[in-house]
Amino acid sequence: MIQHMLGWLRAEARVGRARGRWARWIGRNWARVSYGYRVEPTWLEVNRFEVPIQNLPPPFAGFRIVQLSDFHCSRQVTPAYLSEAVHLAQAETPDLVVLTGDFVHRGYKYVNAMAKPLGRLSAPHGVFAVLGNHDFSVRNALGFRRYRHLHRAVTHALSTHGIRVLQNESVRLGHHGASLHLVGVDDLWSRVCDLDSAFADLPPSVPCVVLAHNPRTVEILGDRRCDLMLSGHTHGGQVHVPGLGRPTLSRRARRFAAGMYRHGHTQVYVNKGVGFGFRFRFGVRPEVAVLTLQPA
Repeated sequence: MIQHMLGWLRAEARVGRARGRWARWIGRNWARVSYGYRVEPTWLEVNRFEVPIQNLPPPFAGFRIVQLSDFHCSRQVTPAYLSEAVHLAQAETPDLVVLTGDFVHRGYKYVNAMAKPLGRLSAPHGVFAVLGNHDFSVRNALGFRRYRHLHRAVTHALSTHGIRVLQNESVRLGHHGASLHLVGVDDLWSRVCDLDSAFADLPPSVPCVVLAHNPRTVEILGDRRCDLMLSGHTHGGQVHVPGLGRPTLSRRARRFAAGMYRHGHTQVYVNKGVGFGFRFRFGVRPEVAVLTLQPA
C-alpha cells in the first residue's frame, strides 16, 4: 500500500513538473507574441551612422541625411503614427530628408492621408522621395500592377505637399560652392527603372547618393559612381530570432536585409521601415535613420 502510494505521488510530481514546463513555455511565447504584435511594430528607434565618402567636398563634411522608408499607410499604420516618425526625423535637424518608397500599402484610400503628415517634413536642402513597389501596386518581380495609375496618385499627393519625387533623374545639391549629386530611380519591380536616364551626364568626379527602394538595384549599377545607396523594401524581415535569423526573407533578400552593406565600391544602407505589411515585428524595430557624411 505504501509503495503504491509513493509511486502515485512520484508520478503526480512528474506530471506536475511537465505541466509546469509547458505552462512556462506557453507563457514565455505568449508574451513574445503579444510584444511582437502590440509593442514593437510602432516602437520607433533612431539609428545614427557616420558614412565615409571618397573625395567628399569639405563643405559637405557633417552633412546630415535623414531617411524614412516603407510607410505602408493603411488602417493599421495610421497618419498619427506617421506623425511620430516625422517628429523624430525633424528633431535630428537634417540637412536633407529622403523617403525611399512604399508610401501606401494597398490602393488609393490612404494616399492623401499619408501625404499630409509627411508634408510637415522640411530641411534646408529639401525633401526628396522615390516610389516603391507598393506605390506601383506591384507585389512581386513579375511586375503585374493591380492599380495601374496608383503611382501617379502617390506622386501627385507628395508633390502637392512639397515633396519632390525623383523618377529616374538626378538633382545637384549645392553647398557653399561644392556639389553633391542625388539620384532617384524607380522601383526595380516596376519595370520602369531606368539607370541610363537617372545617371545621364553625371561626372564621376562628383560624389553621388542614390535613392532606390529595392536594395538589389545596386547589383545592376555597373560602373556608375554611387558612394551611398539608400533603400528599404525588406522591413528587415520584421522578425529576427537569434539562432534562426530572418525566416520571412528569401535567401537572396537576406543579402541586404537591414543595416549597412558594401557592394563593390558602393555602401548600401537598408532601412527597416516605419510601417509594416503585417502587424508583427520581433527584434526588428521600425526606424528613423540618420546618416552623416564624412570625408573618407
